[in-house]
Amino acid sequence: MIILVAHQKGGVGKSTVAVNVAVELSARGKDVIIVEADPTVHTSSNWAKDREEAGHSPIQTVQKTGNLRATLLDLDNKYDVVLVDAPGKDSSEMRTAMTAADMILVPIQPTQPDLDTTQGLVITINQAKDFNPDLKALAVLNRVPTNVFSDSVREARSYLSEFPELRVAQTRLHERKAYQNSLSEGLGVVEMKDGKARAEIQLLTEEVLTW
Repeated sequence: MIILVAHQKGGVGKSTVAVNVAVELSARGKDVIIVEADPTVHTSSNWAKDREEAGHSPIQTVQKTGNLRATLLDLDNKYDVVLVDAPGKDSSEMRTAMTAADMILVPIQPTQPDLDTTQGLVITINQAKDFNPDLKALAVLNRVPTNVFSDSVREARSYLSEFPELRVAQTRLHERKAYQNSLSEGLGVVEMKDGKARAEIQLLTEEVLTW
C-alpha cells in the first residue's frame, strides 16, 4: 500500500502526520518505510535519525526526489506500507507519486489560507486520476483548536463539502503539544503519555486502512 501525504501548501503538518501514522502502523506489525521526497526540508529523516539514536525501534526512511513512480512501485513490492512525505508545494515529486499511490492523505488546517488552496489541489488530483483512476483522496483536519466553542471544524467541513473528490476523515487531529514533542524526540504520539493524541492517530490509521 502506498500512502502519499501531500498538500500544495507548506506548514500543514505533513511530516507530523506521516511519522505518527508510520509508528502506529509499525506497532500493528506492518513493515513500513517512509520516503522523504522534499529536497530542502528533512523533517522525517531527522526524526528517524533521532529515533534510532535514542534507541527506539527504527523505522526505515529514505530520501528520494524527482520522478518517484518507479521507486514507489518497487518499494511497494518490498514493504507492507510505503509512506511518502511530499514537498509542501506543487512538485514533480507529488505529481509522480500520485500516479502510483493508493491514497493521498491531505492534512488541512481549518484556516482560510489552507482551505483556499483546496481547489488547486483537487484539480491536480483529478489530473492524476487520468493515470491512476483508483487513487483515493482523504482529507484530515489538522491542528484543530481544542476550544470547544470554536466553529472552525464546522466551517471547514462545510467548505470541503464543495469538493466531492475529497473524503473528509471523521478523525480530527487537534493542536496538542504532544505532536511537537514527538517530532523532537523521535517518537510517535502513540508511544507518549497523551492519551487523546494517541487515540487520534490510532483512529486516523484505522480510517486509512479500512477505506
